[in-house]
Amino acid sequence: MKITGVRTASVKQTFEWILVRVYTDDGLVGLGECYWGAGVEAVVRRLGTLIVGEDPRNIDWLFQKMVRGMSGAGSTAGTVVTAISGVELALWDLAGKALGAPIYSLLGGRYRDRIRIYLDCGGGKRPEPESWAERAREGLAQGYSMLKFDTVSPLPRVATDEARKELRKRWLAGVYELPHAHIDLMVKLMGAVREAVGPDVELALDCHWTYTPRDAIRLAQELAPLWLKWLEDPTPPDNVEALKRVADNSPVPICSGENHYTRHGFRTMITTQAVDLIQPDVPKVGGLLEAKKIADLADLYYMPMAAHNVSSPIGTVAACHACASIRNFLVMEFHCSDVAWWNDLVVTGEPIIKDGYVTVPERAGLGYELNEEVAQAHLSEGATFFAD
Repeated sequence: MKITGVRTASVKQTFEWILVRVYTDDGLVGLGECYWGAGVEAVVRRLGTLIVGEDPRNIDWLFQKMVRGMSGAGSTAGTVVTAISGVELALWDLAGKALGAPIYSLLGGRYRDRIRIYLDCGGGKRPEPESWAERAREGLAQGYSMLKFDTVSPLPRVATDEARKELRKRWLAGVYELPHAHIDLMVKLMGAVREAVGPDVELALDCHWTYTPRDAIRLAQELAPLWLKWLEDPTPPDNVEALKRVADNSPVPICSGENHYTRHGFRTMITTQAVDLIQPDVPKVGGLLEAKKIADLADLYYMPMAAHNVSSPIGTVAACHACASIRNFLVMEFHCSDVAWWNDLVVTGEPIIKDGYVTVPERAGLGYELNEEVAQAHLSEGATFFAD
């Protein structure tokens, strides 16, 4: 069996899902997905020229060939690794189909047959306690036992647009001091969420790289009585030492990693124990095997893995196969509850996520096929559908 081509299709909702197909000379086709980003599809097509004629079952070898073949274009840069990830996912689907086995069985077998999912709630419709409490109750009604919320903007409300623009300029320039009123608001909002869901539902808060180390520590100290599962991405992703300062002084566990690539990008974060939990995005970090290697390194430090995920059902289920095979896996994100056709993008007669869990498919490969009619109905503007 030899690879004959690699093609893409871009499906649009809030952002893009970049789907990948790898074709072979015996008619088998593998399906994968890349994390969205400018230029990713062009890189996928270039990767295709590197692996045509190769045996798609030699996945780790092909991963290294793609990395080395793109070394002049930044082999560990985000766009390149993201593109490689999508091809790698499709190769695992192909290998599973060729061998008549589910992907997880090719990764060493499974520790679990269901993957726990938490709901990314974003926030309430308004930055008010009751609005956030209502959003939390909606999440519970959907069957989730863990919910995550996002911090609101730390910029205070001002009288005019011009004043707000000036404050934002100061913030981006790094000279804006976080007002105590912001921390007070976040404590009130998350306090209302905790009261709404009770003590047994797990909660997390995503900071989206907003804070300085000192402000992140202040926020964590104020939130500590609410028993959060973690505080996510409290500082910008460029400085692991700053992140470690937060983790060393925070009473709330610190989680990060969605903007890091390959095991090399995670190495310092893990070995210095700059976080309490790692959070790779599987269709972005290098693919299924790379995610497993990262998790195995973290496991040496007794550090759980919580998978970041904003994917379609294709990337989500592929990541579930990897997570089933990872000993220290904890929970995976679901970010698309507002996309009514999310489940319909693959051919299935039942919900993929049920009562806060994904049951890992036993069918060969990924276990699902693309619903082409739904995909074509939601193509990105100007996109083609797996065209040569």
